[in-house]
Amino acid sequence: MGRVQVNNKEEFSQMENDDFSDSQLVRHFRGVLVAVTTGDRENYDELVGYLHPKKNLNPDEVAILVTTLKALSGAVSYIDSVHHESLLFAVSRMSLWNYGIDIMDALLELIISLAASNGKYIDWCLEMLVKHFVPPFYLLDSLRQENGIDRKNKVLSRVHAALKEIADLVPLAPLRLSPIVIQKMPSVFSKETEIVMYVENMLRLESGAIGETVGSIMLPALVDRLLELDVEIGWDGILQEDAKGIFEMELEDVTEFADEDENCDSMPPSELLNRKNLQGNLVVEKLDSLMVLAFLHLESCQSSGRLTEVFDTLLASFQRTVLNAYKSKFTQYVMFYACALDPEGCGVKFAMVLADMFGCDVNPPITRMSAAAYLASYLTRAKFLSAALVTNIIQSLVDWCYAYCKLRDFDMNPRAHQVFYSGCQAIMYILCFRMRSLMDIPRLKLQLLNMPMEAILKHKLSPLKVCLPTVVVEFLRQAKAAQLFMASESFVFDDMLESDLSKAFGGIDRLDMFFPFDPCLLKKSESYIRPHFVRWSKVRTTYDDDDNDELSDSGSEVSDDDFIDRKSFKHGFETQLNQCKRMPARIRPSTSPESL
Repeated sequence: MGRVQVNNKEEFSQMENDDFSDSQLVRHFRGVLVAVTTGDRENYDELVGYLHPKKNLNPDEVAILVTTLKALSGAVSYIDSVHHESLLFAVSRMSLWNYGIDIMDALLELIISLAASNGKYIDWCLEMLVKHFVPPFYLLDSLRQENGIDRKNKVLSRVHAALKEIADLVPLAPLRLSPIVIQKMPSVFSKETEIVMYVENMLRLESGAIGETVGSIMLPALVDRLLELDVEIGWDGILQEDAKGIFEMELEDVTEFADEDENCDSMPPSELLNRKNLQGNLVVEKLDSLMVLAFLHLESCQSSGRLTEVFDTLLASFQRTVLNAYKSKFTQYVMFYACALDPEGCGVKFAMVLADMFGCDVNPPITRMSAAAYLASYLTRAKFLSAALVTNIIQSLVDWCYAYCKLRDFDMNPRAHQVFYSGCQAIMYILCFRMRSLMDIPRLKLQLLNMPMEAILKHKLSPLKVCLPTVVVEFLRQAKAAQLFMASESFVFDDMLESDLSKAFGGIDRLDMFFPFDPCLLKKSESYIRPHFVRWSKVRTTYDDDDNDELSDSGSEVSDDDFIDRKSFKHGFETQLNQCKRMPARIRPSTSPESL
């Protein structure tokens, strides 16, 4: 192939000023690149100088830079990573965010051409594009302005189009892209604007043209980052543990707190206080913003008919990481919201998977106990689940616990039978929320009455003495009002219900349990969860006065105006205060009446 030989700087400059055809310019640049291998670097160094980033380019400089980039695109097969390292370095320092659309398009053309020319440059080109997911730090604040939003759209639309074109030209490129995106993801300590913008691009990849290849990586990576932020949030200094904060938070008139937060009209005082204590926490704010991004993405997936596919990816990620994460407080609400968007599909599947995980002997005890906690919390808080589904899952839990009792003739031993106790506690916890609504449906009431719960609770393993006292007391009160476990005219467990709680329930080695779908304290995220969420303050219990309670549309809650002042529920809690304060941190947030 003929090459234009350029022997001095004056001739190189003349090439830029005269009217040369595109093919002539390409041949010229090929010659410059080849000359470097023979030791002639003069024209090459001038070429690299044109590529070094400069601010406030005049029109002539813009034209020269565009011409240079386009000519290089035609000469990419002559670029060598060893001889032309300084050229590649100069290109890598260029940012689309600093240029107009002409230079943007010319630079992207070079990157695409280089990726398609030689496999050894594919990672370099993909990294070059991924770094543009977020602008230079000095431009981050300007993105809130109108011209900043316009620039953002121009840059990112071109970046994603370039990624799609490279994927079409190099079929293996998406496989190389995924680890690069994960590696370049901002850390939990980065600025909120930076990490939010980066995640926006990750989700854009997941739902875009190459989503089939990279989608299964993007969503789990997002969940992992949510979890990292989640566990960075400590409860110390956030949760209020005085007697009034924990045990009487639903005994006050909650309406007097409504003015403090326009979205908290039915929120108990202690929850308002806990939320206020989270305000100003930068990690909390990042997590809240990313959770909202995830929720919006799920809504988009539902609209496009992709929610089932995306849910399966999320479910696998949940089982692998979130389920056994000891300090996860909010990340799990991504699963909750996905289920709320598709109750009959995702909602039912999540419940069944959790039930299966609890019942599977192959799973380690910690996994089975976590599954029981998630299942119980999910069935009680998810407003969108049917009463029939809840009853059937209670039946499966009771059947498992009853079979466990029949095969064992041991005395109480919390450490040796943790899975059994977690199952018992799940049953009682679910019924604290659901007993009244299930008993109001004749066929479900009959199903409940026929379950061998009494035999389980009276077994030598003594689950009533191991499970959390607040759960046990509330369950027994409702069971008595519903006339469950009746022998003649008396309640079978009356003696235990009336005994000193500190002696009757939950002694040493109390079951270490938590309820992962306790009320969400993230302000923005909670607004998405609220319409689908059951609060304890709205639940109709079996001991509520029918004259003062009316069913809501869901059949399981009471309206704000008809909320019953449950001062009787205060009985027994104050005597547990010192006990509950000694509980492990993982338990304490969930032993409040609001956690029930």
